Amino acid sequence: MSRLLQSYVTGNWYSAPAEGSPVYSAVDGSEIARISSSGLDYAGAVDHARSIGGPALAALTFHDRAAALKQLGQTLLADKTEFYELSRATGATDRDSGIDIDGGVGTLLSYASRARRELPHSTTVLDGNVEKLGKTGTFLGQHIYTSRRGVAVQINAFNFPVWGFLEKLAPAFIAGLPTIVKPAGQTAYLTELVFRRIVESGLLPEGSVQLVCGSGQPLLEHLGGQDSILFTGSAGTARVLRTHPAVVANGVRFSAETDSLNASILGPDITSGSDEFELFVKQLVVEMTAKAGQKCTAIRRAFVPHALMDDVIAAAKQRLAKVVTGPDATEGIVMGALVSVEQRDEVLQAVRALSKSCEIVFGSTEPPVGPGAYLSPILLRCKDNAAEEPHEIEPFGPVATVIGYDDTAEVIDLAARGQGSLVASVVTGDSAVARDIVLGIAPYHGRVLVLDTVDAKESTGHGSPLPVLVHGGPGRAGGGEELGGIRAVLHHMQRTAVQGSPEVLTAVGDRWVAGSRQTEDGTHPFRKDLGQLVLGDTIVGGPRRVTLDDIAHFAEFTGDTFYAHTDPDAAAANPLFGGIVAHGYLVVSLAAGLFVDPAPGPVLANFGVDNLRFLTPVKADDELTVTLTVKQITPRDNADYGEVRWDANVTNQNDESVATYDVLTLVSKPKKTIS
Repeated sequence: MSRLLQSYVTGNWYSAPAEGSPVYSAVDGSEIARISSSGLDYAGAVDHARSIGGPALAALTFHDRAAALKQLGQTLLADKTEFYELSRATGATDRDSGIDIDGGVGTLLSYASRARRELPHSTTVLDGNVEKLGKTGTFLGQHIYTSRRGVAVQINAFNFPVWGFLEKLAPAFIAGLPTIVKPAGQTAYLTELVFRRIVESGLLPEGSVQLVCGSGQPLLEHLGGQDSILFTGSAGTARVLRTHPAVVANGVRFSAETDSLNASILGPDITSGSDEFELFVKQLVVEMTAKAGQKCTAIRRAFVPHALMDDVIAAAKQRLAKVVTGPDATEGIVMGALVSVEQRDEVLQAVRALSKSCEIVFGSTEPPVGPGAYLSPILLRCKDNAAEEPHEIEPFGPVATVIGYDDTAEVIDLAARGQGSLVASVVTGDSAVARDIVLGIAPYHGRVLVLDTVDAKESTGHGSPLPVLVHGGPGRAGGGEELGGIRAVLHHMQRTAVQGSPEVLTAVGDRWVAGSRQTEDGTHPFRKDLGQLVLGDTIVGGPRRVTLDDIAHFAEFTGDTFYAHTDPDAAAANPLFGGIVAHGYLVVSLAAGLFVDPAPGPVLANFGVDNLRFLTPVKADDELTVTLTVKQITPRDNADYGEVRWDANVTNQNDESVATYDVLTLVSKPKKTIS
């Protein structure tokens, strides 16, 4: 008897006392493993995540969590050879394994990098600007994101045993939410192997990740309002989970990615044999054969102008004829097996149902003779594009249907009949056609790829979810939005509106708010290193009188001779100015001269200005004063410096703000002392 897969909960590996159900190789039908979670302490696993994993993650900043994910990703890449070897039993070719394994690890690394760039070295994220709630500015509001005190339970599909759990783990981990992973039984053996390497690495805090090999349903009984479920699978199973009494009663957050009749549309501007025509056909065949079509993003419906249907089918058949089904050792262009014989039978059953309104133009409903769950690609031609079957039945395998259309209005309507999809692609060389179709189908899709000869070389293709873009779709596709960069991180966090004084909001958000304490201690802030600076440190410079000669010199020196700065009559006629005014950038430049300490010191560089606004025109003889205040301090763990954001407020002699902006600088850390 084969090995029984283990779960990892409450800090230990667990083997069920039961014999378990067999899991078979997709390649030769041999028994790979057995799986059971009988006797598992589900309540203990949830409690362990909340009481051990949650506090451990809460003690880390976003940058700390990102650093751990980066190190984990690098460690998993070093071990990927053994993952590839085991992945072959799922029916995957090396190309397929690259999508799953390298894609999953790449998602970890992408989130690690993005979190360090876009999130603070803190545990709280500020959402938007401060809202003034009173007349004098003493009562303010600020939305913040904080980590919820629950657990993310992910229930995954069989087709991506590595990417499927890593792409869910990454944003939840960055958000500070521990995760319990429940893989699909058919390919759980590969998930378990990767998980073992994660545990052995010791890089993630105890309790931050746990694994359940077996049934995930009992977990739902123990979830509450701080918890979430991330599901990938069939729409039917999603409905069962979404309406589970505990989920409904306790307000558990539920996100699903389910069935998806993804479309690829060949634009009406394309001619047979053109470059875009070849791109369309090539992409269609790739999507049919990668992972044997077992991708939630694969093309199921190929919409083609009626006049090009014969040409598209002929070109696709020519490419499909070169596809050889079998393991990687087979010569030729290889497509691997489906995950199981049972899955192959489901695909063939779907093809037979499609045959009510479609005809097979390539392939057969008769599976090849021999062991394994192999199936040749099947291409169908729709005989009636108004029929229900092509827009309702999803054969989850190497199957696509070519459907004709007359104009863009019709193809937009046909694409929408899929009732919501993860992704659609439009192949066109006409940007106006692209605009019409994209805006027409966008409400029904989570992602739309427009493919042409300009972006083809860099395009990742129709079916490749990217960590920085939303992966999910409306309606039939589940309504979820996995991935999407920092959006996916914030999905796991709680947004709260905090109301209070400027001092309170400064303390809560770890960012100085106008109206809270400012400190001038006699030392220029530019003389302080990152360890000495504190929020509210301030320098006031000025006043400095602006002259007509200043304005004229700046205009001549820069070449900015806009009439408001150089033509008295035209400037006087302008209702906004009423006379010669100083350049906005002259104001900013003069302000810099008022606060900069020129000698070498901890401030290493100015790397930008954010949120620059010119509020009041500056005229000749106005006197400028600048108040520069430390607004936010962000250390960098991997450098000898950090980032300091300064609030700059330039005022005139009437104490009116003429310009406001944030100055961004790099400031050195304290010098290390050698004892």
